[in-house]
Amino acid sequence: MSNFPVAAVVCAFVGALLFAVSAVAQQRAAADVPAGDALVAQLIRNPRWWAGIIGDAGGFGFQVAALAMGSVLIVQPILVTALVFALPLAAHYSRRPVTAVMWAHATALSIALACFLIVGDPSEGISDAPWSRWMWPMILVLGLVVAAIVVAAVIHVTGLRALLLGSAAGLLFGVASALTQHVVELFGDGITAVLGNWQPYTMVVAGMVGLYLQQRGYQIGALSASLPAFTVAEPLGAAFLGLTVLDERLRTGPVGTVVVLASVVVMCVAAVRLSRAQAELPPADQAAEVTR
Repeated sequence: MSNFPVAAVVCAFVGALLFAVSAVAQQRAAADVPAGDALVAQLIRNPRWWAGIIGDAGGFGFQVAALAMGSVLIVQPILVTALVFALPLAAHYSRRPVTAVMWAHATALSIALACFLIVGDPSEGISDAPWSRWMWPMILVLGLVVAAIVVAAVIHVTGLRALLLGSAAGLLFGVASALTQHVVELFGDGITAVLGNWQPYTMVVAGMVGLYLQQRGYQIGALSASLPAFTVAEPLGAAFLGLTVLDERLRTGPVGTVVVLASVVVMCVAAVRLSRAQAELPPADQAAEVTR
């Protein structure tokens, strides 16, 4: 693998760890808000939620550093490992055990990620694609976001609602991630360049709406119901935009392409099954009552 950006990978893993810790803190804060209360108004009064936001800011800083040294196709899949970091933390605070099946799903997800990075060997592309190239891929991604929100609003299955909101939030964060590198470059050109282009506004709006949907998912269900969908949807959304808009490519032959596609499928399936496996477990104190 030629010129593999090790520093970008390290920064991405550190960012994933920070995102995992902040996700656990934010979910615990959001879960404490009753369904009928104003979510945002309650969260901004909660120190635990603000600690999670600070963790997110740190994770985003490492993500920006990683994107400055490596492509979207390298950095974003690594952020999926936030799920593996968050798994034991969430299990501890929710008093739900981490079963062998759950660890098997997490291991499968990690192996699929490694296959994607090693076999695909993603290349860097461009960062300043014109709006004409962004339009249709962006419309497709935002259409999926709207569809997920609509379905989540009309169904009554708690775990599925949280999963759909997590997916929508992840796709929006994927949009923001795909725009990050160019926005950072605009800041280097001065505040006029930042204010005169559409990318910074789109990145901020996508991030803010994604954050709100993420907190809604945390409020509705356990972390394991929404975080797997979020952590997979974000890199998939960013990778889709990287391939269709930013001219990033997978340097692999036909066989390697099949391996990469299979890896993506395994990541998605493992994330959903991991979500279902943990969501179905009762808290430890309830499990103890059942066995008596």
